[in-house]
Amino acid sequence: MSAPSKWPLPADGVRVMTPGFMLSTLSRHPLTRGCYPAAMGYYPAARDHRMRRDRHDDNLLIYCVGGHGLARAGDWRGEVGAGEVLLLPRGTPHTYEAAAGDPWSIYWVHFRGDEAQAFNDYLGYREGEPPLWRAGLAPPLAARFDDLMTAQRTGYSARAFIHAANQLRQLLTYTALEIRHAEASGQQSFDLATVQRFMREHIGQPLDLDTLAAVANLSRYHFSAKYKALTGYSPIRHFLNMKMEHACQLLDASALSVTAVAAALGYDDPLYFSRQFRKTVGLSPRAYRASVRS
Repeated sequence: MSAPSKWPLPADGVRVMTPGFMLSTLSRHPLTRGCYPAAMGYYPAARDHRMRRDRHDDNLLIYCVGGHGLARAGDWRGEVGAGEVLLLPRGTPHTYEAAAGDPWSIYWVHFRGDEAQAFNDYLGYREGEPPLWRAGLAPPLAARFDDLMTAQRTGYSARAFIHAANQLRQLLTYTALEIRHAEASGQQSFDLATVQRFMREHIGQPLDLDTLAAVANLSRYHFSAKYKALTGYSPIRHFLNMKMEHACQLLDASALSVTAVAAALGYDDPLYFSRQFRKTVGLSPRAYRASVRS
């Protein structure tokens, strides 16, 4: 295991090491072997905190919530500031340290497992690119780190660490979500929230790509490329998903006929609406209504 730093822990800091016998349990358990924590903690205003590892057996995620740090991973060197997330994948030699004049406060977790690389990829890690992203100062993200550390003071309860491993999975995917939100809000030429609000406000209309691109004040090409990069969907595909999502709500929460639901979403042909609904949801509108009300 890649040991955490031996930085002296202050009274308000936290450092939780998963013991060897528990690592063995987590590596074999079907609910945890994909991804589980090897160590985790919180270092506030970590003056003189530094670490160098030429060999790294774990993956390490660091979330800076105050101050600054300096880091190197492979050929990359950079500063880590408040609201930024640093990922140091398994096998990457690295160093990091708190800035002398403004030491960082960080949450961190070492993790491993069969699916760890998949989580790294989902966070956005690409070999040769900076392993640093902005997630913003997000209290819900910090709260997820705090929740992860409740495995301490349980007498090394296996159930507590199994729960922590599954909290870790949520923490990693939530971190990815916050990174995408920060990317979207940080693009000065493209306001994703405004475009999606326009979509929701016009959910009953057949919007086309030109209309959506005009809302974003971009060309069709640049709008489509930026939208897909941020959401994983083309704009029209995502708008269709929004329509079908709203259709599910109407089918569940109202007595509207399928024809009326189709009309509410801007479809003159209820058969075409039903085909689109089945293609997206996997059931016909009537079958979906029956399934949620059974």
